[in-house]
Parts: sequence; structure tokens; C-alpha cells
Amino acid sequence: QVQLVESGGGSVQPEGSLRLSCSASGVTTINEYSMAWFRQAPGEKREGIAALSNSDSLSVSYKDSVEGRFTISRDSDKNTLYLQMNSLRPEDTGIYTCAATRGKSNSLYSFAYTFWGQGALVTVSS
Repeated sequence: QVQLVESGGGSVQPEGSLRLSCSASGVTTINEYSMAWFRQAPGEKREGIAALSNSDSLSVSYKDSVEGRFTISRDSDKNTLYLQMNSLRPEDTGIYTCAATRGKSNSLYSFAYTFWGQGALVTVSS
């Protein structure tokens, strides 16, 4: 069974940076999986913010509001997905969750993903 565990959340001031990690276990290699980051802001629905397809295509997609500030990447040797977040804004506050699915997808929709982590809280505030 695939298990995903996020780390790296915390509190940061506006314009600061954080890097989230999502460690995958129960997989041979994350290269077989397409993976994504989702965010749920307080009182809001969960939304996809960044997705990275499996090694067959490595296509990437971002939510408009984070493109140019956030970067999704993975280290297949460590079976870990990352989200580098720069120039953080208060509206980036929320619970960040990683998700995975076998095969090719760079979807930002929840229904495209099979496996989910528990989430990590990111708070952006002065």
C-alpha cells in the first residue's frame, strides 16, 4: 500500500520561503507515479496547485496563482516529492497535501489521484 507523509510545513512571514516534502513508501519508485500538491485554505475547498506527471512525460501544471512562485519536483532516489514555495503570501495559508496515482497525469483535480497524505499546515502571516 502506498503511503505518503508530508513534512516541512510551518509559519513564515510574507515574502518568505518554505519547502515541503512528501516521502513515499510502499512503492518501487515514484517515477511510476504522477504526483501533485493540493491546498485547502481555511473555510475553502481543497484545490490543486501543482502537479508532475510520471517519468513517461514529466509534464508539469500549476494553478495560476502560484505559477512563477512555486516549483514542484521529485527525487526518485529518495522517493520524495517536493514543493518549493517562494514569495509566500497570506492567501497561501492552508493545509498542503500530496497525492499520487499510477500512470500519466498532470491533473489538478482531486478525482485523478488515488493515494493521499495527511497534510502539513503552512501559515503565512506577519
